[in-house]
Amino acid sequence: MSGRYTLEDLLAIMARLRDPTHGCPWDVQQDFASVAPYTIEEAYEVADAIDRADFGDLREELGDLLLQVVFHAQMAHERGLFDFADVAHAIADKMRRRHPHVFAEARYADVEEQTRAWEAIKAAERASRGAAHDESALAGISRGLPEWKRAAKLQQRAAGVGFEWREPGPMLDKLAEEVDEVRAEFASGADADRLEDELGDVLFVTANLARHAGIDFSRALRRANAKFERRFRRMETLVAAQGRSLGELDLDAQETLWRQAKADEAS
Repeated sequence: MSGRYTLEDLLAIMARLRDPTHGCPWDVQQDFASVAPYTIEEAYEVADAIDRADFGDLREELGDLLLQVVFHAQMAHERGLFDFADVAHAIADKMRRRHPHVFAEARYADVEEQTRAWEAIKAAERASRGAAHDESALAGISRGLPEWKRAAKLQQRAAGVGFEWREPGPMLDKLAEEVDEVRAEFASGADADRLEDELGDVLFVTANLARHAGIDFSRALRRANAKFERRFRRMETLVAAQGRSLGELDLDAQETLWRQAKADEAS
C-alpha cells in the first residue's frame, strides 16, 4: 500500500486484526469490557500531551484514541449491533440537533441561555428514548464518569438553580471545616468507613472550589503529580551525588532534600 493511510484503511486493519483465523490472537480475544480501560487511558494520554504542548505526541495520542473507537465499533459490528458509520452518523446528528443556533434558526442571547437550551435538548432526548421521567435538576448525569467529573457536573447543575456560593470565601471556609472533621476522626481513632466519608467531603468541596475557579480538577491534579515527580527525582539525583540512596536517610534528611529540590526549581 502506497501513499497516506485513510480512515477506511484503519477500519480494514482493525477488521483484519480481529479476524478469527488470520488476525492477532490478543486482539481477537478482547471484548468491550477488556478494552474499556485502554480507552480511558488513551483519553488521559491525549490530555497529557495537550498539557505538555507536545503536538507531535498529541497527533500520535489522538491516533491511539481513534483506534479505541475503531476497536469498539469493530466488535459491535461483529455482533450485529452497529458499525463505525453508525457511530459517525449518530454523533453528527447529535451535534446538528444540539446546535440549532448554528444549523437552524434558533438564537440565544448569551452563553448562559445556550447552556440552558443545551440541557433542555438533552432532557428531550432522554424522554424520546423512553428514559424514566425525572424532574430533578440532577437528572441524566452519567454514573460512568470519573467521580471528580461527576462531582463537578452535580455542582454545576445545582448552581444552575441558584444553589451555589457566589464567592470563594465560603467555599474555603467549608473546606477548612471538612479538613477539621477529618482531623477529628483521626484523633478519635475513627474506622475506615467514617474516614472515607469525611475524606469524600473534602474531595467534593475541593472539586467544587476548582469548578468555581474555572480550574479543571483533573488537569490540576496532573500538574501536582508532575511537580511531585519532578522534585522527587531531583531528590534522588542530589542524594546519588553523595553516593547514597533516599532509603538510607531519615525523614528529616529527606525533607531537607525536598526543600532543596524546591529551591532548585525556583532558582
